[in-house]
Amino acid sequence: MRRGGGPRGARASGHGQRLRGRREEHRKRNASELSVDTHDNTLPGLEAEYGRARRNAHGVFSILKFTIVIAPIRSRIRCIMVLPVLAAAAVLRYVPAHDELKYTFGGAAPVRHIQPGTRIVSWTEDCFDGALTKPGQKPSEVLAPGHDNPQTGPFYVDGAEPGDTLAIRIEKLEPARDHGVSVAFPGFGALKGTDKTAMLGADLPETVWFYEVDRAKGVARTSAHDGKPGWEVPLAPFLGCLGVSPAYGEARSTIVPGDFGGNMDCPEVRAGNTVYLGVRVAGGLVSFGDGHYAMGDGEIMGTAIEGAMNVELTVDLIKHRDTPWPRIENDSFMMSVGAARPLEDAARIAFKDMVRWVQESTGLSEMDAYEFVSQNAKAPITQIVDPEYTVTVKIPKNRLPKRR
Repeated sequence: MRRGGGPRGARASGHGQRLRGRREEHRKRNASELSVDTHDNTLPGLEAEYGRARRNAHGVFSILKFTIVIAPIRSRIRCIMVLPVLAAAAVLRYVPAHDELKYTFGGAAPVRHIQPGTRIVSWTEDCFDGALTKPGQKPSEVLAPGHDNPQTGPFYVDGAEPGDTLAIRIEKLEPARDHGVSVAFPGFGALKGTDKTAMLGADLPETVWFYEVDRAKGVARTSAHDGKPGWEVPLAPFLGCLGVSPAYGEARSTIVPGDFGGNMDCPEVRAGNTVYLGVRVAGGLVSFGDGHYAMGDGEIMGTAIEGAMNVELTVDLIKHRDTPWPRIENDSFMMSVGAARPLEDAARIAFKDMVRWVQESTGLSEMDAYEFVSQNAKAPITQIVDPEYTVTVKIPKNRLPKRR
């Protein structure tokens, strides 16, 4: 597989477009060699070729630089072919102590410096800071205020500067415990009165569901509180939080999503997908947490099936490419994430970003890209409970018009 690739007939996105000069790879007359650093993505498609070669090696190797064969053609220099130079991939194994967890995006010193291309093998605590350990406990009784969604990190990516983009490939996610927890909090949830959605009447009670993780069957299982039959939910692990430090030295709570990523609660932040986050401060300062074992669209209760997570991800760097809002990509889809209140503004952000991404990928005009997105997009309501709501807009890559 290759970043920006897809099934046969799919078109590469702007973040993953193949280097077009490969069409001329047999024209080697008077050729010379030029070494280019992988992370200086000044040639179109360089990042895509990098991702392809790395993943074809099944994570064992990572490309540290390219050898590009070039030849003068009509007084111009054209790229002929790309020859990857492979070296052992950098791997960081890091499990945070509890006092190393963070509760903001921004405002925290990095726990480690990493080189672009580093695979992080780690772990992250659940959204309740590990405080709920047995049935009968309530967050209001055991959870320290302000300790929601603890983060692993942040990690300083050497060479990352504002105007660059981090490409974070989610390699592997698996439940780190044999139970998950979902909670109904008073004043938090889509069908409850909140500080922003004022309602008369009593609040719904604080209620806790413990889920047994059945790894063999691939489900999480719980019981009804009134003794009636319980239910099962298929396991579909993802990270509720993945973000960088916001701009201007700002620190944001880990319950908030935004243009920096954060608490997006997006099920597409899952194994096999690549998340693109624009760098806002030097080093990016990327962190992750809030493991979800499963979640329905909207997250209307206010929580998913929450749990600690074993995490493996690879952090790459795309130089000189800005990403205003989070983007997600796999072989089949390109996805834009918007966060705001009211919900329609979150949708507008995501749709606008997708129009721009389609323009970058296909060369369509603004109006044609607008019409294309209008007729092809899917836009699930990701969550409608956090301080900002989240919408994800998805476009199938195999429907993208062919760039001419």
